[in-house]
Amino acid sequence: MKSANPIFTHPAIQLLSKCKTLNTLNQVHGHMITTGLALHTYPLSKILLSSSDLELTYAHTIFDHIQNPTVFLFNTLISSVITNHRSQTHLAFSLYNRIILSGDDKLKPNCFTYPSLFKACRSQPWVRYGSVLHAHVLKFLEPGFDRFVQASLLNFYANCGKLGVARYLFEQINKPDLATWNSLLTAHARNASASDGGIKDADSCLSLEVFRLFNEMQNSLIRPNEITLVVLISACADLGALYQGMWAHAYVIRHRLKLNCYVGTSLINMYLKCGCLGQAYQTFDKLPQRDTSCYNAMIGGFAIHGYGQKAFQIYEKMRIVGILPDNITFNVSMFACSGVGLVDEGCKVFESIKEFYGIEPTLEHYGYLVDLLARAGRLQDAEKRIKEMPMKPNATLWRSLYAGARIHGNVAIEKVALKHLLELEPETSDNYVFFSNMYARVNKWEYVNRVRKAGS
Repeated sequence: MKSANPIFTHPAIQLLSKCKTLNTLNQVHGHMITTGLALHTYPLSKILLSSSDLELTYAHTIFDHIQNPTVFLFNTLISSVITNHRSQTHLAFSLYNRIILSGDDKLKPNCFTYPSLFKACRSQPWVRYGSVLHAHVLKFLEPGFDRFVQASLLNFYANCGKLGVARYLFEQINKPDLATWNSLLTAHARNASASDGGIKDADSCLSLEVFRLFNEMQNSLIRPNEITLVVLISACADLGALYQGMWAHAYVIRHRLKLNCYVGTSLINMYLKCGCLGQAYQTFDKLPQRDTSCYNAMIGGFAIHGYGQKAFQIYEKMRIVGILPDNITFNVSMFACSGVGLVDEGCKVFESIKEFYGIEPTLEHYGYLVDLLARAGRLQDAEKRIKEMPMKPNATLWRSLYAGARIHGNVAIEKVALKHLLELEPETSDNYVFFSNMYARVNKWEYVNRVRKAGS
């Protein structure tokens, strides 16, 4: 039996993972230099990983002082930058360019270079580099290149909505694994949600394609996991396919998959989109754990179906159990209260944003509050809230106030709101029509003509 290489088990390397400050890391690094340990590739890679976690500039300084760094070291730093410092992605591509332009026959990108780079290319402004990297893969790697490179390439094109290319790459993979299947399924589900959702031509519907791919996957004897089921359930939601969604729910239970927050939220959304509010709440109530997304889905479901009191109760329950809300939580909770006239409850949600959670309300939060007050006829309160806002109100807020004043017959506030709308949106013809109609209702015909001329 071979003994372990002492370099891999050296105590200094074990210490690196325990360094929580740059000062302690510097001390360990200094020891590795004096003992000669830092001359070896593996210890150097560990130093780069630890230093990039703490201070990326320090990691780059170390890297720049390495004579003839290997592609392994380049890959280590590229991956670390993209994983932990997305705002510094340009540094990862700069490192990659150093490999390409080195002119050293021994320094070539390999199968470990590309997966993290393709991951970076899924978001702007790096998307345009993905096709260039694809060309480099074909140039520098052997035919039938690594499975992880294939999967990362497929993920890139799938994320960009190029499903035809993604499917072509998928078919080139010999015996695709679960992760690869999930990538293709996710791509179809994501693009189905991003489209208009039309299913007039069933054969071209991306959500239906998810079902076909799922069946194909099962025929390949690949067992689905939680990620697969979330994708399948999302497709059921898009199609309003209740029976298939219930089958997926039963599959989760029957095969003892984890009914985690992701699966739970997708099931709640599916039942809600299929009009099964009771089943959605039963699913929510039986979840072993709930996160913010689960609560948001249930609050939003009650809100859409007109059960504002129930939605508010879920919000209160969320607060009591200590689940932190997000902007979506506040918005859907106030929307729920607004829809059924629960003014005090909606105001309580708004006040809790700052008083209970220490968050400064946003313009959007004020928008929901003003809409809530204006709908309920509390127009003076709504106007006061707008005037006391710490930021400049936008047209949406004044439009909500106008709508409330119009419904409740308060011409004075209606006029104030319309004046602000005209200042903010002088090119919007509807504002002149609203103003003209207001004067017509109170028989001020001379003003009607003036407004019509101004808007023409």
